[in-house]
Amino acid sequence: MARTPLYTRRPFLAGVLRQLPLTAVLVVVAAGLLTVTAGNWRRGLVVIGLALVGAGVLRMLLPVRRLGFLAVRSTTTDVVLTTSAGLAVALVALAIPPG
Repeated sequence: MARTPLYTRRPFLAGVLRQLPLTAVLVVVAAGLLTVTAGNWRRGLVVIGLALVGAGVLRMLLPVRRLGFLAVRSTTTDVVLTTSAGLAVALVALAIPPG
């Protein structure tokens, strides 16, 4: 007996599950922002940069039907833009001398 797909049985749950990759990235970004707010801006920006790199890795590895709003453009464009932005943020944060 074949079961009906989750998006027809429980559309709200299916929508929440589809957004899990984006939610995970946003939780890490929020942790980085809290770290910046707590006074450790360098560590917080590195965490934010790593979250963006993680978003690029998730975009590269997961199928489109599992990505939700993490998929905006073509796979190549999304991966290049998010990973390069994440690396840029992290490297600039690490390159600024402590003062």
